[in-house]
Amino acid sequence: MCTVSLSSPSVLVRLWQSGIFVPRPFPFTEGTGRLLPAENFWRLRKKMNWPHSCISFCWIYFAVSRLRAVETADGKYAQKLFNDLFEDYSNALRPVEDTDKVLNVTLQITLSQIKDMDERNQILTAYLWIRQIWHDAYLTWDRDQYDGLDSIRIPSDLVWRPDIVLYNKADDESSEPVNTNVVLRYDGLITWDAPAITKSSCVVDVTYFPFDNQQCNLTFGSWTYNGNQVDIFNALDSGDLSDFIEDVEWEVHGMPAVKNVISYGCCSEPYPDVTFTLLLKRRSSFYIVNLLIPCVLISFLAPLSFYLPAASGEKVSLGVTILLAMTVFQLMVAEIMPASENVPLIGKYYIATMALITASTALTIMVMNIHFCGAEARPVPHWARVVILKYMSRVLCVYDVGESCLSAHHDRERTHLTKVYGKLPEPNLKTDRNKDLPRKKEINKLLKNDLGCHGENPQDADSYCAQYKVLTRNIEYIAKCLKDHKATNSKGSEWKKVAKVIDRFFMWVFFIMVFVMTVLIIARAD
Repeated sequence: MCTVSLSSPSVLVRLWQSGIFVPRPFPFTEGTGRLLPAENFWRLRKKMNWPHSCISFCWIYFAVSRLRAVETADGKYAQKLFNDLFEDYSNALRPVEDTDKVLNVTLQITLSQIKDMDERNQILTAYLWIRQIWHDAYLTWDRDQYDGLDSIRIPSDLVWRPDIVLYNKADDESSEPVNTNVVLRYDGLITWDAPAITKSSCVVDVTYFPFDNQQCNLTFGSWTYNGNQVDIFNALDSGDLSDFIEDVEWEVHGMPAVKNVISYGCCSEPYPDVTFTLLLKRRSSFYIVNLLIPCVLISFLAPLSFYLPAASGEKVSLGVTILLAMTVFQLMVAEIMPASENVPLIGKYYIATMALITASTALTIMVMNIHFCGAEARPVPHWARVVILKYMSRVLCVYDVGESCLSAHHDRERTHLTKVYGKLPEPNLKTDRNKDLPRKKEINKLLKNDLGCHGENPQDADSYCAQYKVLTRNIEYIAKCLKDHKATNSKGSEWKKVAKVIDRFFMWVFFIMVFVMTVLIIARAD
């Protein structure tokens, strides 16, 4: 009788899926898939065709054995190959048959992500995929002896690895690649792909911040081997950016790779390295919205302090408030930038704006001093009256209360008529006694009639004449006081108008300066 042992139910399933074996209801299970009790088994034994069943079971056994042999062939040969390769292998020595032969290492870098760019400490943190390829002369085999096995994957610490390190690393911790498996090919070619998080030093040039471009170098080379022992090559002309995850702050414009061979004064051997230059451009939208635009808006408030009336008493307060706001923005930029001699572009803009605000505040104080000149001050000089009150006030459209461009036009017409027809006569309170005597008598006669002095009674006439003289003296005194008061007010109003014209002049000058400075900053950034 033939006996069959099926150690794994999954084998039958795989045979059924491949079409080698099609299961039928087992004779003594009655199509249910469950074994019958022992007493029923002997009753059905006579009904079964035992020779046919034995042949079927033998075919099943043969198919299962063959499938299991195919399934475990790779594992057996790989295990045998592993034992044969590493029986006398040492990963401490450079794997070359001739010690004078150079071992070539091919390096390829794939940039996956920029984790951080610390401008203040000048450190670039990047997530890289590093691929290193080299030949190991002691790890080769004939594929025919191992059932056509052409490659195996083994832990990387079992084989010799080149000591390729990042020369310009900027952290105390190790930034070497992870100990992942290597792919070993039958001809000794080893491919090692490993991820690594690197922190490298990057000299940040903040001259054009926030419209700056940066170049960060990643230099890889052997730490102990010279160029006559281990030579390093770049697999591509640039780093691979196909799997790069876009960064929110930086745009990557390329990653060219260059091989360098350096000879030091202490040693005659060459030392090769491969330098990958990461070309970065800052995304400036965040800094434009949060730093530049508020500064521009605040800077345009500085000229408006000249438009504020001097009598309000808030001109200096506005200038000081604007200056404090600009100082806060300047401190925010200083916290981001490294402590270097290069002043960022936005920092220059802040300094220039603060200088303008300081100058405007100082000029505001001077203008307020002119505005509050009273009767004790000297009269407005002739040159100031001509240049400021006559010409500049017209150009800047500065007029007193009640004046307008129309009234100024009438004044110009009156001046023109005066030149053509001569000066018109003006009334004068002080008249000469010897001149215009008839008119004086007529005025006195009218006054006497108003006072009731008709000359009928000499005593009454003398009394009325005495009252007339007193009244005349009082009128002359009042007229003199009014004239002095008018002269005093005229002197103060002239100084106020001078201050107003100067205010308007500096307002337009500072508006133009702020606008030109903003345009220059934007043009410099482009």
